[in-house]
Amino acid sequence: MNAIETYEQIGQSVPNAVSSQMFGKPCFKIEGKAFASFFQEAMVFKLTGTIREEAQQLEGALLFDPSGKGRPMKEWIQVPFAHKDRWPELAAIAAQYVRSQKTRMQ
Repeated sequence: MNAIETYEQIGQSVPNAVSSQMFGKPCFKIEGKAFASFFQEAMVFKLTGTIREEAQQLEGALLFDPSGKGRPMKEWIQVPFAHKDRWPELAAIAAQYVRSQKTRMQ
């Protein structure tokens, strides 16, 4: 399975996730809020706290900069396909983070 197929399979496995677009890139959302995206053969996750720091330490991982103009998004970590074994776990954590944000806002 290639990177985009892996991304799609993982996103579809997250309960209540919907395929959508973010900055013209494919993403998965829960209740209108993005938690994962696909960019440059990597999966991108909205993370916070120690899991964000841990993901950022993976070889080749970096802060997501969709514009390419040196303005990365602080909560979004781009994790390369080389770490696809971590993608399902990170997607589940990112989805839970987005769900918890939604709950706090209500």
